[in-house]
Amino acid sequence: MKIIDIVKKRAPITGEQIAESLNLTRPTIRSDLSILVMLEYIDAKPKVGYFPGKKAVARVPGGDLLKETKVKDIQSNPIIIREATTIQDAVVTLFLQDVGTLIICDADGKLAGVASRKDFLKVTLGNPAAVSMPVSMVMTRQSKIVTVSPEDSVLDAAHKMIFYEVDSLPVVVQSDKDDTSRLDVVGKVTKTSIIKLILEVEVK
Repeated sequence: MKIIDIVKKRAPITGEQIAESLNLTRPTIRSDLSILVMLEYIDAKPKVGYFPGKKAVARVPGGDLLKETKVKDIQSNPIIIREATTIQDAVVTLFLQDVGTLIICDADGKLAGVASRKDFLKVTLGNPAAVSMPVSMVMTRQSKIVTVSPEDSVLDAAHKMIFYEVDSLPVVVQSDKDDTSRLDVVGKVTKTSIIKLILEVEVK
């Protein structure tokens, strides 16, 4: 919705200029631009930039829906591994499950970290010994992870993904009211699931 507003006000405008207006990088919004072009909310002209599309004058379907729909309504099952899992086993899991990020829990089943394909690529390139290392050596630790709760709106989740430039978020609940760091993972929400929600409205 922000992209459409920017294009309406500043057309013609390049992808780089749109990204700059959102304080993001061009690659981060590439898929969003492609979807908006496909849905005809914006139009792209080579070497010129983006213009409002055929449907730009209408309100974006799903705008209210994103605010009203809870994360719990579109979340999917998380792919979870333990901290002691080796990087080799983690990479196998990553590809067998066809996901971009793995959620890592400690021995008690609480959120400990996340690791992405990029994390594994960085540590394994030119380092054959890395395959036997525990995944805890490469994961982003819990204190630095962006999460959402099942009761958050899908719009809030989308804002977090855009701001932090991530494709998915762990869905968590606090397991200990006296310790906010103890989090149970109950699901995950992804850009793909949000896009599906919007497309369902478009089809209807």
